[in-house]
Amino acid sequence: MRRQRYQSGSLKKRCGKWVGQWWEAGHRRNRALGPISSMTKSDARKKLDGILSELNANGAAVANNMSLSQFIEGVYYPFYTRKWKRSTAANNINRVNTHVVGAFGDRKLQEFHRDDLQGFLDGKAAGLSFSMVDHLRWDLKQIFDMAVAEDLIRKNPAVLLFTPGEARRGQRLVMTIEEVKRCFGVLDLRERLIVQLAIIAGMRPGEILGLTWERVGPDYADIRQRVYRGQIDRPKTVQSARRAALSEGLLCGLDQWRALCIDVRPEAWVFSSERGTPLSRDNMLLRQIKPRLASVQLAWVNFQVMRRTHSTLMNNMGVEGKLVADQLGHSLDVNQNVYTKSPVERRKVFVDQLERALVVM
Repeated sequence: MRRQRYQSGSLKKRCGKWVGQWWEAGHRRNRALGPISSMTKSDARKKLDGILSELNANGAAVANNMSLSQFIEGVYYPFYTRKWKRSTAANNINRVNTHVVGAFGDRKLQEFHRDDLQGFLDGKAAGLSFSMVDHLRWDLKQIFDMAVAEDLIRKNPAVLLFTPGEARRGQRLVMTIEEVKRCFGVLDLRERLIVQLAIIAGMRPGEILGLTWERVGPDYADIRQRVYRGQIDRPKTVQSARRAALSEGLLCGLDQWRALCIDVRPEAWVFSSERGTPLSRDNMLLRQIKPRLASVQLAWVNFQVMRRTHSTLMNNMGVEGKLVADQLGHSLDVNQNVYTKSPVERRKVFVDQLERALVVM
C-alpha cells in the first residue's frame, strides 16, 4: 500500500528562479515558483506551502485511517525484508503475523497506547517463553519506530515496554566432560564427526552441513555458507564468516571420512545425502543421533546444547573469551552472556579465595 507522507518540501535557486521540490507518488516533483529578482524567499515558501497543503491533507487522511496490518504489510515488511536474511524474514514475519497482527491487525495506528501494548506482552508472558515475548517487544518497538519515521504517528507507544519477568525462561543445559565422552562413544563415524564439529570446533549445524571439501583447510574449516531448511544461505552474521580452528583429532577423523566418501571433489559436500545434497539437520538429529544418545541418557542434547557446551568448557579451561567468541562466530557479549555457563564448583573456588583475602579466620 503506497501513501503520501506529510512534507514541507524544499526551495532551490535555479537559473534565476525559485524552484520548489517535493515527493509525490514516489517521484520527485519540481515547479518554478517565480523569479528571484521579484519574489522573496518568504513569498516562495508561502506559494510552495499552498501547493503542498492539499497533498499533505490527503496524506494526513491516509495516516489517520491506516490500520496496523496495512502498515505492516505495505510499509514495514517491504522495507525490512530487504535487510533481513531469508531465515530471519521467515521467523519474523511468522511471529509478527501470528501474534501482533492477530491481536491488533484492524486497529488504527493512531489508536495505540503504551498500557494496551504492555498488557498484550503481560498476557503473552503467561504462555510463551521469555525469548519469544522479548522478540515481540522488540517487534513492536521497531514497527512503531518506523511509523514515527514515516510521520504516521507523533510518538512511539512501544518505546518504554518491558518484557515481563513472569515469562518462562528455558533452562540452558550444558554437558559435562563425562557426558561428552559418552556422547562420542555411542556414535558412528559420520554422526560422531558432526557432533564433534559442534562441540570441539563450536560450529553451528548449518555451517557443518554446508561444508564442502574445498573449505576444509590444513587446520581449519573455512565457513562461507550454511544450509538453512534445505537452502544454501550466507553465514548467520558478519562474525559467522570465519575460519574455525579444527583439532588434530577432527582432522584425522575427516581424513578417515574422506576415504569412505564416493564424491570428494572440491565442490562436493562433506556430509552428503544419497542424492548428492546436504544432509537434513532435523532428519539426521532425530533419526541417527538422538536414538543413540537416548541409549546413554542424553536424549536432551541438541545442537544448541553442543555449542553451549563448547563455550562453557573452553571458559572453564581459562581460554580467553575473545578467542572463544571468534571460534564460535559471534560477539564477545553473546559468548559471555548467552552461551557460557560457569559451574558453581568453579565459582566456589573464587569466592573461597575472596573470603580468605578478606576475612581473618
